[in-house]
Amino acid sequence: MTEITFRRATADDAAAIAALRVDSWRTTYRGVMPDAYLDGMRAEESTTMWSQVLLADVPTVCVCVAEAGDEIVGFASGMMLNPEKLGFDAELTAIYLKPIAQRGGVGRRLLAMIADAMQRQGASGLMVWVIAANQAARKFYEELGAELLVEQPFTWDGLELTEAGYGWRDLALLQQSCSK
Repeated sequence: MTEITFRRATADDAAAIAALRVDSWRTTYRGVMPDAYLDGMRAEESTTMWSQVLLADVPTVCVCVAEAGDEIVGFASGMMLNPEKLGFDAELTAIYLKPIAQRGGVGRRLLAMIADAMQRQGASGLMVWVIAANQAARKFYEELGAELLVEQPFTWDGLELTEAGYGWRDLALLQQSCSK
């Protein structure tokens, strides 16, 4: 595989980020969510949202990408929370990788970049929500020292699901865990 580079995302990345998110959902949540819902997802619908986020260039929001050549193979986003949730002042709002970039440290590097950016904005902790049935993501967070905060029902686009909230109370320790 081509060497992977990491950088802050730009508005030009919006379409690739949206496509990666849709592809990841279709792969990860097949059998967890209805096929009709997953098959109906369209990257074009979220490209506009990602364009707006990236064009806004708000310092309390960070989106980073991992590239292999000119292809985005992963991305992560985070933001400061106001008000705090469950005692956390920042949230990892997304992290998605193409299969070719999984299990090679790309996710750890992206997470560390988000943790660093949030820490620079004054965050002391970072939380993340994951669909409870996503065992691979849960294992990833747990291996990096995340504390399970809560499991609870929630509604997403009319679907009744269960989510798990995880958190790291020490961002320096999280970054250290990501570098192992």
